[in-house]
Amino acid sequence: MTDIPTLTFDPADTCLNVEQLSVSYDGKAALREVSLTVPRHRVTAFIGPSGCGKSTLLRSFNRMNDLIRGVEVTGHIQLFGEDILAPEVDVTVLRRRIGMVFQQPNPFPMSVFDNVAYGLRLQGLSDQRALEREVEWALRSAALWDEVKDRLEASALTLSGGQQQRLVIARAIAIRPEVLLLDEPASALDPISTLKIEELIGQLAEAYSIIVVTHNMQQAARVSDYTAFLYLGELVEFSATDDLFTRPQARQTEDYITGRYG
Repeated sequence: MTDIPTLTFDPADTCLNVEQLSVSYDGKAALREVSLTVPRHRVTAFIGPSGCGKSTLLRSFNRMNDLIRGVEVTGHIQLFGEDILAPEVDVTVLRRRIGMVFQQPNPFPMSVFDNVAYGLRLQGLSDQRALEREVEWALRSAALWDEVKDRLEASALTLSGGQQQRLVIARAIAIRPEVLLLDEPASALDPISTLKIEELIGQLAEAYSIIVVTHNMQQAARVSDYTAFLYLGELVEFSATDDLFTRPQARQTEDYITGRYG
């Protein structure tokens, strides 16, 4: 695709830099030579119809695609200047730096406290008082503490869907990642829970670089600072969210946001 309207940021304000990224599964292209830069401490949304490559691009940032048989990846992704696709990269360490929350809430079948403490314990934190401080911090950061502070030993599976999703976010941020990936984080939730997740995204952007995949264009418009529109595995347009939704530069973008296809 030629003449793609896009954005660049000062290196000091750049979180991820993607250059000519292509991903295929068993020879079928899912992404084609995508290049873009993702800013620090902002919310960036990926939108587009089903099958356009949004989630593939998101999963590339913490190399979750490596777990899929038959995947082939070419190009470069730099995280604060480091090539994360280099063969010597420790993927476990990378996934500590780039946390991820999926579409369906997936709390572990253990207590609320143990869910949040899980990653901290894996990192070697065993002091109980330190664990309690960090768990409280994460739950407060996820706007969940007041709702569960008296239920920390209860099973996480007894929480509502919206609470479970915020718990999963607390679990993700407890280990202090630099980037937070959210793959359709509110699509399985009711409107009230969705609003809480959207409010939380805005609060977390003060401390994290956040990338959100969403089918909901209104949600992208509400929560994101920048939006990338993908179609058939290609980046069509990437610009400030207000500009993309009110003054799209590509005809395909305009057709999509006005509902001519989806």
